[in-house]
Amino acid sequence: MALSLFALSLFLFLTLDLDDGSPQPTYAAASEGVEITFGSVMKLMHEKTKFRLHSHDVPYGSGSGQQSVTGFPNVDDSNSYWIVKPTLDSSAKQGDVIESGTLIRLQHMRTRRWLHSHLHASPISGNMEVSCFGGDDNSDTGDFWRLEIEGNKKIWKQDQRIRLRHVDTSGYLHSHDKKYSRIAGGQQEVCGVRDKRPDNIWLATEGVYLPVNKAK
Repeated sequence: MALSLFALSLFLFLTLDLDDGSPQPTYAAASEGVEITFGSVMKLMHEKTKFRLHSHDVPYGSGSGQQSVTGFPNVDDSNSYWIVKPTLDSSAKQGDVIESGTLIRLQHMRTRRWLHSHLHASPISGNMEVSCFGGDDNSDTGDFWRLEIEGNKKIWKQDQRIRLRHVDTSGYLHSHDKKYSRIAGGQQEVCGVRDKRPDNIWLATEGVYLPVNKAK
């Protein structure tokens, strides 16, 4: 079921941890080219297939057995929302813009687990498995991803072409048209690969983007 803008706004109001000095969130759908800030909630679209990065409380039947991550074809599904967070040792605050090269974490909004990777084999292609793991108070370097903006752009904006490179494994967040036939029928595999390919380009699309923090 689609999550309405009102419901998403209410969820953010109740759950986001507002630091002193950060801007109060303005709950409005993003327009094209807005700057993406820490604390924003968004969907990531796989450029080649147009599927959204997705998770749900269904474990992998192999590998780590952690919560599965897939590509999902329905743009309206609320299990495709992710909260952009800084890493554990970062001084970044909500509303801060995110530059190319920054380490980030992506928290699955519904289950509160972190986008994660490791050296377990992915179920279909045998590449590096991408899962969701941990929780609000349980995160480690396996949740760290380095933002790489394509071209010479320095600040992450909506609809920009990006790659996310996993810190621990050096694998790029990747997807392709290989689809599951059983538990996640019709959804496509998301995995990690170590080389740059056209299939590891993503774009931030639908979401609620916090305003830029102007505090110094």
